[in-house]
Amino acid sequence: MNYRRLKSVSCLAYCGLFAGALVAQVNAQSLRPDREKLPQPVYKVSERLENPPDQVLPAAQAPAAAPQHPLAPALSIANTALAQMQQNVKDYSCTLIKRERFGKDLGEHEYMFVKIREQPFSVYTYFLGPEKKKGTEAIYVQGKYNNKIVGHGVGIEKMVGTVYLDPLGVLAMRGQRYPITDIGLTNLTTKLITIAEADSKFGECDVKFFKGAKINKRTCTCIQVEHPVRRKNFLFHRARVFYDDELNMITRYEAYDWPSQPGEEPPLSEEYTYLNLKLNNNFTDADFDPNNPSYGYR
Repeated sequence: MNYRRLKSVSCLAYCGLFAGALVAQVNAQSLRPDREKLPQPVYKVSERLENPPDQVLPAAQAPAAAPQHPLAPALSIANTALAQMQQNVKDYSCTLIKRERFGKDLGEHEYMFVKIREQPFSVYTYFLGPEKKKGTEAIYVQGKYNNKIVGHGVGIEKMVGTVYLDPLGVLAMRGQRYPITDIGLTNLTTKLITIAEADSKFGECDVKFFKGAKINKRTCTCIQVEHPVRRKNFLFHRARVFYDDELNMITRYEAYDWPSQPGEEPPLSEEYTYLNLKLNNNFTDADFDPNNPSYGYR
């Protein structure tokens, strides 16, 4: 799912089932047991009301409930995961593996050690790979450092020293599909819910569940969502969401674009995997401070 295009999400034609029923106007004064053409009276003569209801809708003709959208079970899982995190997770560390496409070019895998604190939203990242980025660090704390990223590069870039970057600026967004303010499991799950809610207003959506999927030896449920027909407002042809059955959290997301030719495999657009999760470490401000002696700022 392309988060930067969330504002453009609309979709196809919404599938709904509408049922109606003919209703009969009942005139209490016209009910006569000797008139054969009239249906069986709703009220017996001896039980006739002063002001009988205007409409009578037999139970057999009650409107049928609209069918459940295929995304409804997936939305339920995602909302449960989000609620669990909001209630029980204050912070966590993990290894984030991501891969993103820019135009026709699919980038290489990037590996980061990440610390995240939910309140105030705080991020520390340290690049583990590829080698050319290893050692790069970035810190973002909502409401601190003028809401700038505090970072430094490696090699020649490290000679510049500590830099303060606008999270949405050209330098900070270089080689990134999303800003650092979008990182983390809560943000990922929230945006998946937003897109699924938008898609659930429309049809042409195939959803499958695969139990027993493995992510780094952890058992997950894989939810695959596919839009078989390309529409301009769909964000992806196929997406897979991996829900960790023990942690009750979404820990991996991958999305694919439509193939250029029928029969081809859909090309990967983006993938994000959160591994080695350690929850509720009681992080302090020092964990998000460039003056922390454990970090490589100068």
